[in-house]
Amino acid sequence: GTLAARVQDVGQALEIGAAVARAGLPLGVPAALTADPAGPGTRAVAGLALDLDEVNLVRKAAGGTVNDVLISVVAGALRRWLEERGDPAPTGPGPRALIPVSRRGRRGAGGGNRLSGYLLRLPLAERDPLLRLDRVRAAMDRNKDAGPARGAGAVALLADHVHPLGHRLGGPLVAQAARLLFDILVTSVPLPGFTFSLGGSRVREVYPLAPLACGQSLAVAVSTYKGTVHYGLVADAAAVPDLGALAGALRAELDALVREVS
Repeated sequence: GTLAARVQDVGQALEIGAAVARAGLPLGVPAALTADPAGPGTRAVAGLALDLDEVNLVRKAAGGTVNDVLISVVAGALRRWLEERGDPAPTGPGPRALIPVSRRGRRGAGGGNRLSGYLLRLPLAERDPLLRLDRVRAAMDRNKDAGPARGAGAVALLADHVHPLGHRLGGPLVAQAARLLFDILVTSVPLPGFTFSLGGSRVREVYPLAPLACGQSLAVAVSTYKGTVHYGLVADAAAVPDLGALAGALRAELDALVREVS
């Protein structure tokens, strides 16, 4: 039984490695999404609140899930932001977004992190907002059909089979190599349904913040709280001095989707 488990582990590692190779080196990655790989610089933070009802309006009209719409809003916002900056028009397959996926059951048994991920190309070259959403939805459907244990985004699963000493010694190397595996992190942070309070006061807004990998300039996190979608943006301030403009582009992209389906 142990031998069979080891063979299965090796097979999974080879499959994930092949998926990483197929994902290829960065192609069609805007220069604005890269930063100095030497190490972390000054961080910039921005947040934006959107109406969940508007997101659901788009979802019901165009199909897919709320998460599909939220990822598509990021893709469209990046395109708009690059155009406003005067950067070259996006071409090619687009930047690779890592979408973390929880592998916990509903009861959340077991300790430690239980994460995998999906990897998809953000369709920045697509001009039409609804077609961008359709391409994001199709890519996410393919990922879900394959499952969280397959594909390049599942590379996190290999960490389950590494000795703790390996994590300690290899952590810095993994951090430097993250930009070879993906170009931007787009993560959904689930929150409980009840209302938070702090010091006896009701918390009105909750903005999640995601870690920023070495060599990357932007990470996006999103949470839904009390009928509002909260986007939290973390950026390398030197590479993205206009982070507020990107936050505004998120609003403009959702507005465009709402107009398309209304």
